[in-house]
Amino acid sequence: MDFTDQPEHTALREAVRAVTRAFGGSYFAEHAERREPTDELWRALGKQGFIGVNLPEEFGGGGGGLAELAVVCEASAAQGCPLLLLLVSSAISGEVLARYGSPAQQRTWLPAMATGESKVVFAITEPDAGSNTHKLSTTAVRDGEDWVLRGTKYYISGVDEADAILVVARTGREEATGHGLLSLFLVPTDAPGLTATPLPVAAPLPERQFTLFFDDARVGADALVGEPDHGFDQVFHGLNPERVTGAALCVGIGRYALAKAADYARNRTVWDVPIGSHQGVSHVLAKAAIEVELAALMTARAAWLHDHHQPAGEASNMAKYAAAEAALAAVDAAIQTHGGNGLSAEYGLVPLWGIARLLRIAPVNREMILNYVAQHTLDLPRSY
Repeated sequence: MDFTDQPEHTALREAVRAVTRAFGGSYFAEHAERREPTDELWRALGKQGFIGVNLPEEFGGGGGGLAELAVVCEASAAQGCPLLLLLVSSAISGEVLARYGSPAQQRTWLPAMATGESKVVFAITEPDAGSNTHKLSTTAVRDGEDWVLRGTKYYISGVDEADAILVVARTGREEATGHGLLSLFLVPTDAPGLTATPLPVAAPLPERQFTLFFDDARVGADALVGEPDHGFDQVFHGLNPERVTGAALCVGIGRYALAKAADYARNRTVWDVPIGSHQGVSHVLAKAAIEVELAALMTARAAWLHDHHQPAGEASNMAKYAAAEAALAAVDAAIQTHGGNGLSAEYGLVPLWGIARLLRIAPVNREMILNYVAQHTLDLPRSY
């Protein structure tokens, strides 16, 4: 594996940085505090082709892969603007529709997603299922040519910004195991029978969370994505990219927080010397920097494996785990370095803590990743 940055990735990173730098960390922090979407930045990145960098060229995308989308996630976050919906619309929904969507679905949705004019968010989480996908209770039942959806989804990001939701629903059960057979549906956000209720979240984030209620929500046959009852495999084609882009976002958050902390430590003078000259400050930041860069390496490896159609589950989980831990440690170190100023709105660090803390839980929590590694990497007995 070549560990040097590819020239096209270097150029992409610099171009994304240039667009995002014009907005800056204060833009993200202010929108996070007001719980307002970062629409202006999304559109600016979309206009330059970065939102859909991983989508097929025939539908207006960049024709790149997950590695390129990870660069976009990392580079924008490293300028203080981590965009959560890159994980959802570009990574999950974009990858699933590009792979499994019908020609009509691809023509309808991918061009506008590629330019940033439209977003398709993702709904799998339910109040009672948690991480156990087999226990999903939202159902989709055929009614003539249509499908009727019933159930509840929970902690669904960005519904207020989206035109459609990629919904995971149970369409049957396996006779041998009793596990649900899953299918995917593209449901417009204004579909009759769908109600979206804001879910208050204490952490300041631009992207709002919602509870979705499907009360006999009716969609046509053309809403089904891929083959019915094959949704489990289709979902995981999107979940590995979500984990990789989540890791990339965390790497960018860590780099941005450490850059701000190092600058503060170089210039903040107490007792006649910069505080960065004290090992109690410098060693904490150095340790955090090492952890961020180690996470960046695993993130790059996971993206490479996915793009080369090799098993990427292990690397994707490890990258997400390492990057979330590293980002949270980096932001915490930056806040501590700033002292009381670390909690000041002026320095914009607390919103970064909020999204880093969220990414330690979602899209898959650290405990389930440890379960995965114990079982699949170390061949230990399943613990859950």
